[in-house]
Amino acid sequence: MKIYAVIFLVFDAFFSFAGVLPSLGGATKLLQIQSVIVNGKSISVDGLMGKVRLGAFPKNVYFTFGPGTNSSQLFTRLCYKLDGYDTNWNANSGQMRVSISFCDERKRKIREDSFKVGGNSLGWNGTLENSTLIHRQETSIVPPEASRLWVLISSAGPPQSVGLYVVKDLVVTRNFSGSGVPNALLRSDDAIDESAPNWIRDVTSPKAWIRDGTDPSMAKIVELGQYSKAKALAILDDDPMGHAEWHNNYDNAPQVNPGDRITTEWNELYTMGVGDDFSSHSYVDLPPGEYRFHVSELTALGVPTGVEASLDIVVSPPIWRQPLFFAISILLVIVFAVGSSRYYTWRIMRHEMARIERQRELELERLRIARDIHDDLGARATQISMLSSMSPNDQAFPNNARADFDRIFNLSRELIAALYQTIWTVSPEYDNLNALGNYICQVAERLCGPARIRYRLQVENLPNHIQVSSQTRHNIMMTVKESVHNVVKHAKASEVAIKVTFETNILRITIQDNGCGFEPAAVVAGNGLTNMKRRLQDIGGTCVVESQPGHGTTVHMQLLISIVKLDSRPRNGTSKNPVERHEHELE
Repeated sequence: MKIYAVIFLVFDAFFSFAGVLPSLGGATKLLQIQSVIVNGKSISVDGLMGKVRLGAFPKNVYFTFGPGTNSSQLFTRLCYKLDGYDTNWNANSGQMRVSISFCDERKRKIREDSFKVGGNSLGWNGTLENSTLIHRQETSIVPPEASRLWVLISSAGPPQSVGLYVVKDLVVTRNFSGSGVPNALLRSDDAIDESAPNWIRDVTSPKAWIRDGTDPSMAKIVELGQYSKAKALAILDDDPMGHAEWHNNYDNAPQVNPGDRITTEWNELYTMGVGDDFSSHSYVDLPPGEYRFHVSELTALGVPTGVEASLDIVVSPPIWRQPLFFAISILLVIVFAVGSSRYYTWRIMRHEMARIERQRELELERLRIARDIHDDLGARATQISMLSSMSPNDQAFPNNARADFDRIFNLSRELIAALYQTIWTVSPEYDNLNALGNYICQVAERLCGPARIRYRLQVENLPNHIQVSSQTRHNIMMTVKESVHNVVKHAKASEVAIKVTFETNILRITIQDNGCGFEPAAVVAGNGLTNMKRRLQDIGGTCVVESQPGHGTTVHMQLLISIVKLDSRPRNGTSKNPVERHEHELE
């Protein structure tokens, strides 16, 4: 038998701890939080441990609570509080009342005026000794056919109202219709006969107060104050399923007349709640954070009994306020920035490669055209020049034919020069500053040599790895050629100096002669000077002509060169190093 007893105790302890068999002697939880209602959706908390997470943006939250599982507890009053949100305890308020009922001679109720109270009065401080009464006054008009009145003090408000309602110095007075003289009809506690079990007698009238209700014992006489113990009528309702009343004797109810003005005034004190409402009020738009919901049982006077339950809840912040979202957002921004940068770089490189490919195809086409001109037209023009130069040596040719062949020879030489200038302009092998400087030297030699004019060339710092487009080279060469041609044709000069410099991305070309000069303001500009300025303007440069009679002429050309580096390998046999200085004199 001892062994069976030990086994029984072990199983009893185990199941009590697990909450499976509370009937074996384990403790039963009297009060528990049963569910959380979030946005109309119920979340059961039965069996949950730790915190309940409500997610972000709970628009409407309230809690349900009640007796624990397997508990038959009836609670007097319940209060609740949400730590982190509420500053005070909350409770669902019950109602008690003072009523004035008007009836006829057959005790048939004609009308009832109810003056209700609920919650805690302003003077309530937790005990009868420390609380103060509040004065109240109400007025009623006696309805037709009414001849008597009843006064009722009752806790039969909502079915489960509990608490304390104290009424002291209640006086009902009447003003006769057509008269302003008041008449006292009923008093509550001018004289209280505590020896009478169910009534209190007013020493000035035969009318009595009677205890009534489903539990008349809850209708009490209480003492107020710390020192002078004043007595008052009270309802101390601690039964959620019952109620109590004080009322005057129906048989000896005061008489009234229709139209009379009835004034009821009294001093009151109260604290009350309900014992059947197991839900909190609604919490709207709870901000993110951690909270703890408490529910506690109170006595009829609002004193905690120690029966309590609590639940931790968490309202999550919105996703964009969470650290992980912040980290992911930063990562996505970085990935997007890097991806965008790489995509932008890829697009730029693609466009640049396409441009380079087009430029390469264009250069190949230009090179083909230059080679075709050189190999075909150049060879034919050279052959014509050689034949025309040899034909005059034949003695059989007449003199006039020799003159024609001389003209053909000179024209073929000019054609060859024009073809080679075109080849120089078209060929991509000469798209650099060094080739431009060399060609300027060749033009000066070709034009000044036959005219027996001394020419000085100073060409400095012209690298061969800086690109100059064929259009730019052509316009510069045509302007230089036109300027030197004007010196040969119009200046009557014996010397011309050509200087080419390249500093800080600016190409400067100066052509100065010691000829007769002219007055620029007095000379009508011809096509030569106009074309020189226009050609430089077309490529973004300037051309300025300075001259004075008897002091020669100076032409200043200036152009900003955008730096686009080329392959530094020599092109068409040109030197890799810049042409530093060339000086030629021809007597």
